[in-house]
Amino acid sequence: MQDSIGIPACFSSSAEKQHSHDDHGAVTRSGQSVYMSVYRTKVADHCRLITITWCKNLLLHGLSVSVEGPEGEEQYTCKVELKPWYFWRKQGSKRFIVDGKAVDIFWDLKAAKFNGETEPTSEYYVAVVCDEEVVLLLGDLKKEAYRRTGCRPALIDPILVSKKEHIFGKKKFSTRAKFHEKGRWHEISIECKNKGNYNVDSLGGVHPEMEIRIDGHLVIHVKHLQWKFRGNESIHLSKMRVEVYWDVHDWLFSPGLKHALFIFKPILSSSTTTTTTTSMSYSSPSLSSSSPPLSNDQTRNSGSVEGFSVSGSSEFCLFLYAWKVE
Repeated sequence: MQDSIGIPACFSSSAEKQHSHDDHGAVTRSGQSVYMSVYRTKVADHCRLITITWCKNLLLHGLSVSVEGPEGEEQYTCKVELKPWYFWRKQGSKRFIVDGKAVDIFWDLKAAKFNGETEPTSEYYVAVVCDEEVVLLLGDLKKEAYRRTGCRPALIDPILVSKKEHIFGKKKFSTRAKFHEKGRWHEISIECKNKGNYNVDSLGGVHPEMEIRIDGHLVIHVKHLQWKFRGNESIHLSKMRVEVYWDVHDWLFSPGLKHALFIFKPILSSSTTTTTTTSMSYSSPSLSSSSPPLSNDQTRNSGSVEGFSVSGSSEFCLFLYAWKVE
């Protein structure tokens, strides 16, 4: 019976990951939610990416920590399955060698509170240690983490590069997100209305619309979605401008379980003009219906540093994969 549960899809072998890095088939087969955060920091004398992946399905939660190897290869991975009967896996550590230096992963999830989310909300820590420094620390139990590792904080703060989340729903999709590491949480909801039966033959009598709300405020309203299934608009949240991109082509025209992709890219407003949470400015969609589909590769190399620098630049992006379940 245990074998029938299997390992979460995000815990596939590194060889499988290399051959199907952008293949979401495993996610759809398992019907699980996936939440992935990518950080950049100094590990083993080099700037590397650390990927934290949380998975959730009906039976278990899972955690995976991957450290980028030489030439961008992901070959150092720590995997933790939080099955109800595996109590001893909820706290532990693992060591691997990166370019000749030891990297230790410590975690304590015994009392972690998920509150229905894929990622824990409190009472946990996950720490990555190298050269007697905690190079990455997640969770609210920071004192416990430093006590257990016996190491000091790193002099270089990790940079949050991107977050990717896979969620499932019928016509409304909701999530919580920060647009930069020190910002506050925002409630994001995406809803399709008058969806009908999205087959090519039926679109003539259906006029689907899409609404995107942040913290309950309507910030984007797209009418005639069948003609504007790819596009982007700018919205303003306080002093921050957020570029929102969407590609819902497969929702409308592809049969079966398909996902739409939404990208939220924050940019610090250069002007000192005060704006409110509900203010927004529309820009003409620069992604036409004939433009190529969105991909996370389009923004992977954009920007200079994550968060907000003095110039206001940001390379952080939130990628939201919304899987439509009929």
